[in-house]
Order: sequence, then C-alpha cells, then structure tokens
Amino acid sequence: MEQLVLELAAAESPRFENFLPGRNAELVNALRRFASGQQNETGMLVWGAPGSGKSHLLHAAHELAQERGVSSRRFAHPSEIQDADLQPAEQLIVVDRIDEADAAAAGRIFTLYNALKENGARLLAASRTPLAALLLREDLRTRLGWGLTYEIVVLPDEEKSAALAAYAQKRGFSLSSEVVDYLLRHRRRDMGSLMAALAALDRASLATKRPITVPLLREWLRTDPD
Repeated sequence: MEQLVLELAAAESPRFENFLPGRNAELVNALRRFASGQQNETGMLVWGAPGSGKSHLLHAAHELAQERGVSSRRFAHPSEIQDADLQPAEQLIVVDRIDEADAAAAGRIFTLYNALKENGARLLAASRTPLAALLLREDLRTRLGWGLTYEIVVLPDEEKSAALAAYAQKRGFSLSSEVVDYLLRHRRRDMGSLMAALAALDRASLATKRPITVPLLREWLRTDPD
C-alpha cells in the first residue's frame, strides 16, 4: 500500500486549473489574457513572497500560451538567458526569479525586452520583491514599470481550510475538517505543497478505494519524500 501511495504522489504539472486564486482572481485573469496575447502591454511583472505560487503561475501561463497557439519560451532563472536568445522568434518570453539577475543577465534582459517590444511580443517575469525594490539597472526597472504589475496575495492561515475544501470539491471529493487540520499541522503550509498533497491523496483514494481520512493521510506523509 505504501509503495502504491508513493507512486501516486507524483506532482501534477502546474496549471491555472490547479492553482487556488483566493484573493488573486484578478491576477489570474490578467495572466490568462496576457499569455493568450489579449493584452497590449509588452511586459508583465508578478511579485510575491517565496512560496506564494509565482513559479506555478509562470509555468501555467507558458503552457496556456502554447495551447492557444502562442509561441512561448520559459527561463527558470535569468542566468539561463544567453546572447543567442536576444532576438527571439517567440511571441512570449517567460523569466522567473528576475530579482536574482546579476549585472550581465540584467543587461541581456534589457536587450531582450527592447527586441520583444519592437516585434510586438511580450515579456512575463516574476520577482520576490516589488518593482520599486528590485535591485536592477534603472533602465530595465523603467521598462518593466511600463507594463502590468501584480502582487500575489498569500492566503492567511484562516482562509486556507476553506480554499482546500473548495479545491477538493472541484476535484469531486469531500474533505473533512480533521483531514485539513492534520494536513496543515504536518505539511508545508504554502498552497502549492498543500494542493499537491490533496491531488496525491485523491489519486491514492481512487486507486485503493479508500476514503480520504487521517489514516490515509498519515500513510502518504510517511512515504512522501518532501
């Protein structure tokens, strides 16, 4: 049983459908439009605390763009951008952790932004800090400030239970308050980790024909490598 639960615990691909927006519904809608080419702005910056879901949303935007026929390329870190990437053919470039760009990477992003603007393409970036606090060259910060800027608002603990219950209902199963309380006490509390746990529990429940209870959750937690 434990081996089966472990095998079923593989993480789901980050999608808008498995992101709980909470107070971020406006941001998610703006990201969908931006990724689909329905916004006129060249740039969009999403910022928030570690664990707030920035990387999840950027990955989801990249996937949605490709589904909608919008050519897209995603860089998980600014250091991945090379000189050969500065005249992109893609319509959407996604850059995560832009706040970690060193001087050389910031220079390449500046050149990349100008090329995208000239071609009518777009740059989507994420940062742990707001635009005003970004330690980047001023001309790049100015360019980023021309576009859309959104903060990801982290759900407070008192709202996580309701959000998890709503996510479970959307997946077609019920979630008791005992399971939610145990999960919040024994699992990392960022929503990405919590939702991944629920998805794995759902798959384990279907495979073993057992309801999602605290005992099943305990078994999964014993086998989960995180």
